Amino acid sequence: MEPESRLARATLAALGEQAALAAALPGYRPRPAQQRLAAAVAEAFEQRAVLLAEAGTGTGKTFAYLVPALLSGLKTIVSTGTRALQDQLYQRDLPRVRQALGVGLKTALLKGRANYLCRYRLEHARGEGRFGSREQAALFQRIVAWGGRTRSGDLAELEGLPEDSPLLPRVTSTADNCLGGECPFWSECFVVQARQRAQAADLVVVNHHLLLADLALKQEGFGEILPGAQAFVVDEAHQLPELAAQFFGEGIGARPLVELARDALAEAAAVPGALAAVQAPAQALERATLDVRAALDGLPQRGTAWRAHAAAGLAPALATLDASLHALAQALAPLREAAPTLDACAVRAQAQQARLRRWRHALQDAGDPAAEDLAQDAPDPLAGADCVHWYELGARGFRLQRTPLDVSAPLRAHRERSQAAWVFTSATLAVAGRFDHLAQRLGIDEARTLIEPSPFDWARQALCYLPPGLPEPAAPDFGQAVLAAVRPVLEASGGRAFLLFASHRALREAAAALADGPWPLFVQGSAPRHVLLQQFRASGNGVLLGTASFREGVDVAGAALSVVVIDKLPFAAPDDPVFEARLEAIRRAGGHPFRDEQVPQAVIALKQGAGRLIRSETDRGVLVLCDPRLLGRAYGRIFLDSLPPLPRTRALADVQAFFADNPAP
Repeated sequence: MEPESRLARATLAALGEQAALAAALPGYRPRPAQQRLAAAVAEAFEQRAVLLAEAGTGTGKTFAYLVPALLSGLKTIVSTGTRALQDQLYQRDLPRVRQALGVGLKTALLKGRANYLCRYRLEHARGEGRFGSREQAALFQRIVAWGGRTRSGDLAELEGLPEDSPLLPRVTSTADNCLGGECPFWSECFVVQARQRAQAADLVVVNHHLLLADLALKQEGFGEILPGAQAFVVDEAHQLPELAAQFFGEGIGARPLVELARDALAEAAAVPGALAAVQAPAQALERATLDVRAALDGLPQRGTAWRAHAAAGLAPALATLDASLHALAQALAPLREAAPTLDACAVRAQAQQARLRRWRHALQDAGDPAAEDLAQDAPDPLAGADCVHWYELGARGFRLQRTPLDVSAPLRAHRERSQAAWVFTSATLAVAGRFDHLAQRLGIDEARTLIEPSPFDWARQALCYLPPGLPEPAAPDFGQAVLAAVRPVLEASGGRAFLLFASHRALREAAAALADGPWPLFVQGSAPRHVLLQQFRASGNGVLLGTASFREGVDVAGAALSVVVIDKLPFAAPDDPVFEARLEAIRRAGGHPFRDEQVPQAVIALKQGAGRLIRSETDRGVLVLCDPRLLGRAYGRIFLDSLPPLPRTRALADVQAFFADNPAP
């Protein structure tokens, strides 16, 4: 049926067999599923509608939204799930489509400020000159040299710079420590330049972190990072609700507190007479921060505020931290006009104290009398929201967090205020063919919906093996039984496998048990993720052991990955205080937590893991699902019905025959 929309007709013409993309892109061929998705996106653009679209692997969804976006003439924001996908989209996919269509629209790549070199902080780090090792000192010199020649300031240009490098906070800015227009390097600021390019562009590629940071700023009335747009495309949209909860929440952590103390000392040293006033309270703040971490020692890695409050010494440690922030702010107050940097430190101290007091306020019910009226000093950005207060511990740090349980209201408000078209797409949005779960969490009351299954020939390319005789996942011998069932599969495939585990403990046990296997073994945590994947691809017959983080954003096409094993249905960890609080809120509202939240979340996670297996028309592989609840419990049918239509078997002989017909190259 011919689409009514002018944009949809133009989009379909561009995606046709004799059209621009086919002529310009080697290997391009029209895909009916891609054309249907592209037409739906175009219709949503023209009518400023909301579209929820699940597009299975191989659909070609990137081209399906880029073509109408480039042909529409609308100011468009495309948001991706990760910075890696953002770079891929902007550096590879977008230029190819734009050139093929022959459109001269301006495009821009915009990331959060933590991705850009800050010249001011770089100069300060050069002056301090303290580094943890020779390697760090050498890497810092590389950053300095690169900083003198880069045009974008995007740290992704620097190969070999780890994402968790301790140098990064020293050479980038945060919203707290940025000096804004008072900065001596303002005219050369890479963040400002990137935002100016985005303001002038027709299509801007961002990531969810930046998109949500912008929404949070707008909600608080501080202005906006992103330019106003007429259309938004949110790719990997299944990640958005969890990220939104983080961004609409607030927290206080050890690292920002220590950075504040050290910044105050460094800035005071540059102002005559200031150091004498600032040194003692800054040092006291750093000691108080360490004391809070010490008071939390021995607790589980994460838990509720009330569980943290049970820790001996936490209440007085928080009171001391509060007092040290107040003392630093007081010491900085008479110096604020002496230097904009000291003024910024004073503002940061006040903001951190307000956040701390709001978190301590939650402890009233836990019997902390000092917390009674702590939250009255500053406006609460989460006033009226149902929040969970919780903590998280790192090796040396901590974070005290407040997280709203329902972000649907602010997301709905922004979407309605924008009066723009909104397209939410991913390979995993629906649960048993329905979008109810995601729509509810995003605050979407009415939307067009589309499900385009993966176009792969599942009957020929893949097999789903459900090993028989496995015990219940809670049984003590479950891990050993899984490995016993998986070994003959790995022997048949010659390795070439991902084994995805529900826990780090199961991962460690599997690593020990498979250490003597004939295949190269790659274990999460033994090297950075991108290095492990690179080594796995290069090995040709490796076995990679991972947990939840390897369920998505991992693309290994070809024979190097021919088996994906999932040990248990990926229900969320019971120690997640936010998830537990959300379940309790559903229960209080009369809902069914398991049916309404736990199962849908686990279905989407399972689909993500299963999606690692078949990435192209030439891939072949076996999905091994070891959880007997898939067949033994009524809800197992929801999981199986949400997966692609893989043939299923319980016979190991079928797996061996599959690999005999599809041997390793």
